[in-house]
Amino acid sequence: MPYKYQSRTHYVLDGILSGWNNCAKLVVSPEAPNQAPFQCIERTMTSTIPTFSYHNPTAIEFGWGSLARLPELVKSVGGTRALVVGDPGVVKAGLVERVVGVLGGMPVTIFTDIESDPDARSVDAGVELAKSKECDVMIGVGGGSAMDVAKVIGVMMTNPGNIRDYAGMGKIGKPGVPVIAIPTTSGTGSELTIWSVLSEKEKKQKFGVGSVLNCARIALLDPELTMSLPPAITAATGIDALTHALESYVSTATQPISEAMSVQSMTLIARSLRLAVAQPGNKQARSDMLLASTLAAMAFNSTRLGLVHAYAMPLGSRFHIPHGLANAIMLPVVMRYNLPGNLVKFARIAEIFGEPIAGLSLRDAAERSVVAIESLKADVGITAKLGEFGITEADLDAVAGEAMLSGNVAVNPRQPTLETMKALLRAEL
Repeated sequence: MPYKYQSRTHYVLDGILSGWNNCAKLVVSPEAPNQAPFQCIERTMTSTIPTFSYHNPTAIEFGWGSLARLPELVKSVGGTRALVVGDPGVVKAGLVERVVGVLGGMPVTIFTDIESDPDARSVDAGVELAKSKECDVMIGVGGGSAMDVAKVIGVMMTNPGNIRDYAGMGKIGKPGVPVIAIPTTSGTGSELTIWSVLSEKEKKQKFGVGSVLNCARIALLDPELTMSLPPAITAATGIDALTHALESYVSTATQPISEAMSVQSMTLIARSLRLAVAQPGNKQARSDMLLASTLAAMAFNSTRLGLVHAYAMPLGSRFHIPHGLANAIMLPVVMRYNLPGNLVKFARIAEIFGEPIAGLSLRDAAERSVVAIESLKADVGITAKLGEFGITEADLDAVAGEAMLSGNVAVNPRQPTLETMKALLRAEL
């Protein structure tokens, strides 16, 4: 190729790629100076001023050992009686006991009737318990399941009806009781997002409840609480965080603040996910991954995601594939499909993950992003395919059809047909 891709110089915030700064630089070879594959037209500053909104209603408290601050944070939101919401995994790890111990003599009720892909019935049970104990603050401890349930229990303490009535976006009428979210994994970002994802297991369906009124009041981020996370879960949740950052970054709804957070999140993941899996006791790696997860959540909170997450909902509800693992399976094949939708950004992703893109064409540089993520998956031990979960050709119509209904499809950098969605699934059987 006579034209070479050269890494651009980033302006002010690494990751702000809007307007005139959204063009790759081309280095023209003297052998063929007039055969440019595309033109980058310089735009005036007035034509590139973005219009966007960004809102983050959750206060963030980050630091090693910051769990010790929980009593003062509970007091700051007016809490006097706490419902501590966790899942059996965090109970087994002793983390619920640690949280209760930190709270000292405060009246505490524990609710752990939560499973992976939590059922809406868990919310019903949690609300009934919290009301009976007159709880006025919810503390969600664990991964996405526990924090999602804690958030919507808080909502239902003050709103009428049933949590199923609030499926969708923007249906919550009143603020709930305060929620403090304490993640013990580095992936879901539920401590920052507007969403809670619930299931109706008998119907094999998932639904989301989305609203700024469904945000935690405080996210208490203590990397020490992630130290006991097993390598396999560290890997899957880490790829979940990566998928959040990456899909937000290439989304057609992205904007400068989200882009900058996505880039920083991916930079931390590129540096530390392998280490967090290989060396579970590495404090810096654990801290990097928790921060990366939170930054990714702050990025996609206002942009939505893409096809990987569109697939993850039916793959989880129908075949019980853990969310992070479903994302990990589908991410490279979706990236490869999406490349033509934003070659510049995919080339930047390759650069973030250390791929040698100097001297490559823009297309070849972009393709190195897929190579980078496939290499990362292999290094952290993720080799699963959809067929291992019982998915066959006969299931593709239903899975692809449900995925096409996701709001994430509309902001994907390429718009797929149903047949395309089936083909991408088929590639991972």
